[in-house]
Amino acid sequence: MTDRNPAEGPELAEVQMHLHRQDEPATGVVVRNEICTNPKAAGIVRHIEFDISGSKMAGNFVPGQSFGVLPPGTDERGRPHAQRLYSIACSSRGEDGKGNVVSTTVKRVVEEHWDTNELFLGVASNYLCDLKEGETAQLLGPAGKRFVLPKQHAEHDYVFFATGTGIAPFRGMLLELYSNSAPRSATLIMGSPYTTDLIYHDQFNALEQEQDTFTYLTAISREREAGATKGLYVQDRLETHRDRLTDLLSKPTTLVYICGILGMEMGIFQQMARLLPADVLEQYLRVDDEVAGDIDGWTRKMLHRKLKPTRRVFLEVY
Repeated sequence: MTDRNPAEGPELAEVQMHLHRQDEPATGVVVRNEICTNPKAAGIVRHIEFDISGSKMAGNFVPGQSFGVLPPGTDERGRPHAQRLYSIACSSRGEDGKGNVVSTTVKRVVEEHWDTNELFLGVASNYLCDLKEGETAQLLGPAGKRFVLPKQHAEHDYVFFATGTGIAPFRGMLLELYSNSAPRSATLIMGSPYTTDLIYHDQFNALEQEQDTFTYLTAISREREAGATKGLYVQDRLETHRDRLTDLLSKPTTLVYICGILGMEMGIFQQMARLLPADVLEQYLRVDDEVAGDIDGWTRKMLHRKLKPTRRVFLEVY
C-alpha cells in the first residue's frame, strides 16, 4: 500500500475522455445482442457488443466509464436526439481481449404515461435493443473519470452494491480485476425484485466457483429465502453477513462502489451507520453531529452537506 490516508481514497487509474464528440462520432458495429436475464424475467435486459476497431475509443476505455449513443431521429422540437450514456460492461481489454469490442447492458423501456396512459418507449434503449448483428450505431466518449478502479487495483478489497443495470460496470471491473493481478478480495451484492431478474447471474456464479477471493451475494426483495420473514434489499446483506462485512469494511484497503437506482445509496449508508462501529463508519461516511442521532430521518438532500461520503466510496446512481 501507499502512504495515502485511507479516508482520502486511492489514486485512481488514468483515463482517456471524450475522444469522440458529437461532431465526430465513432461507428460501432453490433457483433452481439442477446438477453442476459432469465427468459421468465418481467423486464427485458440485453447485453450488446460493438466493434469499434479503428476508432479513437478502441483500447482507450476502462470499466466504470461510459459511452454515449446518438439515437437516430429528432425530439418533439425537431432537434437531433441528445446522447444517452451507457455504462461499459467489459474490461479494458474489451470482449475480444484486444480493446476493439466494447459492451454495455441495456434495459428495454416500455412504460405508460401516468397522466395520459399513452405508451412510452425509451428512445435510445429500444433503439439499441432492436439492433441486429452487423448494424451500426453512432457512439461518443468514453466519459467518466471518478467511478473507476484504483491504479494499484491489486492492493485493495472491494465491496460492490448493484441494482438493475447498475451491474454493468461491476461486470467490467470484476473481469478487469481477475484477468490481471487479482484483488485481495471482491464481494458483489446484487439486488433485484425476483431471482429471474438477476443479470449475468450465471457468470457471477461461475466466477465465484473459480476464484477463492470472490463472493457473490444476491438480495431478492419480492421473494423470501428459506426461513426468512421478508425479502432482502442490498443493504440487508450488511446485517445477514454482519461479521464478515464488518471485518472487511474495517480494513484500510477496502473500497465501496454503489451503482443502480437513485436512492439505494441512502439505504446502504443508513445500514452502515446502524451496524458499523463509529471509527469504521467515518472511513466511508462523515456524519454531522446534528443528524447523527436520527438515522431513520436521513434523506438524499443531506448528502454531501450533512452526510459526506469519503473518497473510499464511489457512487453512480440514476
